[in-house]
Amino acid sequence: MNAMTMPDETKAAEKAPFFSVRDIHAYYGESYIVQGVSFEIQEGDIVALLGRNGAGKTSTLRTLARALDPQLKSGEIWLNGEAIHKLRDFEAAGRGIQLVQEDRRIIPGLTVEENLKLAQITEPKGWSIEKIYDHFPRLAERRKQDGVTLSGGEQQMLAVARALARDLKLLLLDEPYEGLAPVIVQEIERIVEQIKALGITTIIVEQNAVAALELANRALILDMGQIVFDGSAQAVLDNVELRNEYLAI
Repeated sequence: MNAMTMPDETKAAEKAPFFSVRDIHAYYGESYIVQGVSFEIQEGDIVALLGRNGAGKTSTLRTLARALDPQLKSGEIWLNGEAIHKLRDFEAAGRGIQLVQEDRRIIPGLTVEENLKLAQITEPKGWSIEKIYDHFPRLAERRKQDGVTLSGGEQQMLAVARALARDLKLLLLDEPYEGLAPVIVQEIERIVEQIKALGITTIIVEQNAVAALELANRALILDMGQIVFDGSAQAVLDNVELRNEYLAI
């Protein structure tokens, strides 16, 4: 059978998305934040999730990670053929969805290595500690240092490393460059480039839209809790009117 006569269901199976979000609606109390968001991404995609302040970017990311807030009221989330929308955050993490939050959540009183080992306290595990150190030699140098005494860039590195220490299928990065000096931002960019080179499927929320677009191959733009653009990152970089209207750049 040649490609011209391939059944529709076979074609659909070949193109099945790795991660699928179907008409999700989420609320903070009575506040309607995520308003019917839908999109699909393929394995290995780096997706920039963009929008102005208050557009619903972080809320969408938290909904995907199945955080308690905002509360998902309807819609579906699928990862590699498995339903995620009925799971709690720790269950979604156990399935491979790892959220690196803006505040990084480094645990005080624990060393770098203890933070990494704590991430592996439950199965399934991801990278070994030594593999993490091979990719992030700065963390190896500081393995005995209290995690909260690291620089901002090093804390971001540790937060990403903790995600890699778990079974990682989808990485959600929330504002990885926020509050960091330009020289530290360059360090974080190198880390995210490593993630890209490793083929890790990633959704990145970042106020520095140009930096995110230059890293990503896909772009989603949110406005008032709804997707208003879904296409290539380069298309956004090339479209001045689109950037002015929704990103103010």
